[in-house]
Amino acid sequence: MVERRRIADSYSDTNVLFHLLRHVGWGDLVNVGYYTVPTLHHGLGGLGWFQRELLRRSLDLVGAEPGDRVLDACCGRGLSTAVLAQRGCDALGVDVQPEQVEESRRRFGGRPGASFAVADVTELPDLGVFDRVHCLEAAFHFGPDGRRAFLGEAFRVLRPGGRLVLVDFTWRSADPSTIETVDRDGAVRSAWCFEEIEPLDRYVVRAREAGFAVTAVHDWTRPVLERPMSLAGPVLALMRSPLGRRVLRSRWPGLRELSREDWSAAARSVVAHRAWARACRYTAFVLDKPRAAGG
Repeated sequence: MVERRRIADSYSDTNVLFHLLRHVGWGDLVNVGYYTVPTLHHGLGGLGWFQRELLRRSLDLVGAEPGDRVLDACCGRGLSTAVLAQRGCDALGVDVQPEQVEESRRRFGGRPGASFAVADVTELPDLGVFDRVHCLEAAFHFGPDGRRAFLGEAFRVLRPGGRLVLVDFTWRSADPSTIETVDRDGAVRSAWCFEEIEPLDRYVVRAREAGFAVTAVHDWTRPVLERPMSLAGPVLALMRSPLGRRVLRSRWPGLRELSREDWSAAARSVVAHRAWARACRYTAFVLDKPRAAGG
């Protein structure tokens, strides 16, 4: 797994794109979001609504019932764990970053059914048995060996008949090294601290090797990647224009923190992300552990 400090830097103002996004809604959640045409008007209030919608859809796939014990892998700042607890689950959120776990406990540790622990999900300590495991938009950080290890660990801690929902970026090409031709200067990889994206077909193979039955593979590329990236062109024009930046700052005053150099760096990052996103899919895997050996 990649080094913890570098991941923390990705989700802080050290990353100029995160710095910008923080002022337009990122914070409680740091996922890309789920965008449909009828809901685009929510963007006037920032990106948080779309991020919560992606979380809702991901948790709906988990299918947890009240009383189920759920492992929320890479829980970040704890909101996803808190939502599971609100649904009546016994939810344990784990994250490799102690700062994130501390923040999760501060915000949600007092809620019935929600608890938090520091743990590396590619090498889990003894946490008991779970009915469900949930991992939303985090496994791309793990690297190929880490993703394989996580699938094995999730299978190990699930009860027979349990379920893993894994939502992640997937690579369109079968050769993940082609990211070198897409993210030529490493701008996207350095921004979010990852090496390569798992090819879709290899994800399925690895899940089956771990013992899972692949119950469903949902392609969320259009609402999660294609639609917001189609809107990035007009936003990019605003970012590059003094008048446009004035408009953005008037709507989100916190953006006044950004210097001219910050705006230029953020614009370059958006250009790099648009190219990278065209080479990606966004996939939600529903993986079930058979109830008995042999299915």
